[in-house]
Amino acid sequence: MNKMVGKQSVSFSDPPCILGAASICGPKEAEGPLADYFDIRSEDPTFGKNSWEEGESEMIRQAVELAIKKADKKKKEIRYIFAGDLLGQLIATTFGIKDLDIPVFGLYGACSTCGEGLSLASMTVAAGYADCVVAATSSHFGSAEKQFRFPLEYGNQRPLSATWTVTGSGAFVVGKAEPEKGVIQITGITTGRIVDYGVKDSFNMGACMAPAAADVIYQNLKDFDRKPTYYDRIITGDLGKIGQKILFDLLKDNGIDISNQHMDCGIEIFDNEEQDTHSGGSGCGCSAITLAGYVLKQLRDGTWKRVLFVPTGALLSTVSYNEGQNIPGVAHAVIIERR
Repeated sequence: MNKMVGKQSVSFSDPPCILGAASICGPKEAEGPLADYFDIRSEDPTFGKNSWEEGESEMIRQAVELAIKKADKKKKEIRYIFAGDLLGQLIATTFGIKDLDIPVFGLYGACSTCGEGLSLASMTVAAGYADCVVAATSSHFGSAEKQFRFPLEYGNQRPLSATWTVTGSGAFVVGKAEPEKGVIQITGITTGRIVDYGVKDSFNMGACMAPAAADVIYQNLKDFDRKPTYYDRIITGDLGKIGQKILFDLLKDNGIDISNQHMDCGIEIFDNEEQDTHSGGSGCGCSAITLAGYVLKQLRDGTWKRVLFVPTGALLSTVSYNEGQNIPGVAHAVIIERR
């Protein structure tokens, strides 16, 4: 039977599988070191639409439809969609999937949304409430900058601690599958808590999110009674170089060293020196397309057998930031294994 494990985790006795995944990226990501792993690489940052926001909606629509196609499913076979983005009231998701005629749960976990969506999708399938669901998310550099910082036309300078919001969308079909060799399964999850260390700098997302990442990784290892070496990779979402150092320091304070297993999507997705992305990449799409493109390929090929996927999110809005409030973080851990 499925069971609760420890304080914050769940283990699946009949693990749901990732039946199909799709990744779509914009021009800058298409120039990065992971470009060859993405399904669609667009040279047009608006994806044929009239605004950044409409372009982001088009991305998530294409990603969901492609993931369903790659899973060899039809839209009528999808019971639910768990999806969200960074924009106010989830407008990228709303307008992107409104014509798919699939019941939807709108999610906001900031840049941790991919982990939240996969967690809820896997619990829904494992509990028998659906045979097949979709988890999807997106982000766009232009739309995120306009909402949270300054319009691109303003041309503001970015501090070295800043990360670059990834223009991308990732979608995953989670469902039941025959227990055959090579199947990619979600065997367990650890749901993160909101962690607030008092950081207020919206340009330093790594510092905002690293405490939450450290907290959920520590809890995952404790709940399942595992060492970091149990995983081939422990993959955070978008801490960047600064956040990675903070993560290592926080875990070492608790006697845990993940430096040999750690990988950060925000560090991997860009060549920081060549592409001038400072601390690295961020945004909901950062971890989503890295998982859908690069990470799942390593699992399918057998290069890795087991990873802990930990997307990280900074929980702020324009209102909370302008009122001078702190920026808490959250992270969700998903255990993904090759059978």
